[in-house]
Amino acid sequence: MKLALIGFGQAGGKVVDEFLAFDARIDGGFVESAIAINSATTDLKGLEHVPMANRVLIGQARVKGHGVGADNELGAEIAKSDSDEIQAAIDRVPAHEIDAFLVVAGMGGGTGSGGAPVLARQLRRIYTQPVYGLGLLPGTDEGSIYTLNAARSFRTFVDEVDNLLVFDNDAWRSAGESVGSGYDRINREIAERFGLLFAAGEVQQGDHVAESVVDSSEIINTLSSSGVSTIGYASETVETNDGLLSSLTSSDETFDEGEATNRLTSLVRKATLGRLTLPCEVASADRGLVVATGPPSHLNRKGVERGRQWLEDETGSMEIRGGDYPLPDRDEVGAIVLLSGVTDVPRIDRLQQVAIETQETTTEVQTSADEEFASLMDTGGELDALF
Repeated sequence: MKLALIGFGQAGGKVVDEFLAFDARIDGGFVESAIAINSATTDLKGLEHVPMANRVLIGQARVKGHGVGADNELGAEIAKSDSDEIQAAIDRVPAHEIDAFLVVAGMGGGTGSGGAPVLARQLRRIYTQPVYGLGLLPGTDEGSIYTLNAARSFRTFVDEVDNLLVFDNDAWRSAGESVGSGYDRINREIAERFGLLFAAGEVQQGDHVAESVVDSSEIINTLSSSGVSTIGYASETVETNDGLLSSLTSSDETFDEGEATNRLTSLVRKATLGRLTLPCEVASADRGLVVATGPPSHLNRKGVERGRQWLEDETGSMEIRGGDYPLPDRDEVGAIVLLSGVTDVPRIDRLQQVAIETQETTTEVQTSADEEFASLMDTGGELDALF
C-alpha cells in the first residue's frame, strides 16, 4: 500500500520519522512521501529522516516558532490560517501514485491534536483517496489538560477521517523507563505494527510473491467501515534457510506443514487477545484482516485460513480477510490482526469521562478565581484607577 504520511505536531513528526526508518530497514516501499508539520522550530530540527524540504513550520506570525503550549484550539486556528502553506507541501506529493493519506498526530498536545483534524477535512475535500488518521492517546499520568485535549481531538478527528487508527500510550508504557527512551521504544512499536500492515502486498522486482496476496484493496475495504481501529501483533523466532524457495517449492525435508499451521493459528490468537494498540472488546469489531509475515517456508495458506476462521468466530463478522506477506530476511514468523470499527473500548469511555470532569472542574476553578480577584480589587468605590 503506497502512503503519503503527514506527521502533525511533535509526536506525529517523530512517528513519521520512525516510519521512514522502518520502511528502509525492511525495504517495504509503502512510504511514497513523508511530510512533517509543526509550530515549533526545535521539533522539526530534531527529525532525522523526513527531508528538509518537507518540514513545514506554521504559525510563525502567532507563536514565532515556539509551539502553541498545549492549546489545541490555537493549534486548530493556526492550521486553518496557514492551510495554503500546508497545501503547497502536499501539492508536491504524487497523488496519482498513492493509495491513501495517513495523518499522524499525538492527541494530547496542542499543534497535532488541533491541526490534524483540520488537515484531514481539507484532504478529504480535495482528494479522492482515503484519508486515515493515526492518533496517539496520552498516558493517564500526563495530566488533565492532555486528557481533555485528547478527548476533544478524538471526538473531532474520528469524524474527519475515513478511519481512525489508535495507539494508546497508556497500554504500552513500561515501568522504570525514562520519558525519552520510553517514547523511542513506543515509536518503534508503532512503526513495526502499522508498517508491516501497510507494507503487505507491495511486491517489488525479485520479491517473493505471497500465496494469498494482501493488496491495498484488502486494507482499504477493511477500513471502509469508518470509526475506530486497532492492531494486534505477535511473533515467534524460527530457524530458517529459505534462500529463494517458498513453502510451495521447499526441498527442506524437515519442514512440518502441521507445525507451521498450528504456529500461525496460535500467533493470530496471541495477536488478537494480547496487547492491542488500543485495547477493546474483540467481538465489537465490524471487520477484520489477518496478515501472516515471515520467511516464506514458514508461511502456508492453511495456517492463514484457520486464523481467519478463528477471528471470524471471535468477532461474529462475515468480513474477515486474510493473506500473507513473505519476508525472507527475517527470522521471525508473525501475525498482524487489524480490527476495524470497534465500538466497545473502555479506554475511550474513561478518557471521555475524565475529560468531562476536568472541563467541569476547570470551569468551576475559573469562576471561583474570577470572583476572588473581583473581591481582591473591590475598594468599595473609595479608590479610583489611574486610567
